[in-house]
Amino acid sequence: MAYWLIKSEPGAWSWDDQVRDGTTHWNGVRNYQASNNLKAMKIGDLCFFYHSVNEKRIVGIVEVVKEYYPDDSDPSGRFGMVDVKMVEPIANPVTLAQIKATEALADMPLIRQSRLSVMPVTKAQWELILKMGRKKA
Repeated sequence: MAYWLIKSEPGAWSWDDQVRDGTTHWNGVRNYQASNNLKAMKIGDLCFFYHSVNEKRIVGIVEVVKEYYPDDSDPSGRFGMVDVKMVEPIANPVTLAQIKATEALADMPLIRQSRLSVMPVTKAQWELILKMGRKKA
């Protein structure tokens, strides 16, 4: 199993939208590196759901339920998407500031490539962020 982080502007697609719909396609990715990350996703992989823009925090977990296929919102036909389903919310959302302040997370693409919308997360990073998100506020 691999781990990922996917970003969304809450005004475009929020965690609440994901919870309401349960399963949806993750489309609209137009960056080649992010697209390659989508192509690498396999059924059963888990993703942190990250609210970008003003919130900048991990708010939930989704699971990949359909592997890469053509994105019907891309008229060029160059880009694709995956389907994800809601797994669980993060009890105490983990902020970008918390991630930046944690030395063990310094190599995360979220910090090094802040504009990338789909990125890998190592197992160690995944486990640490889960632990941070499950602590009492």
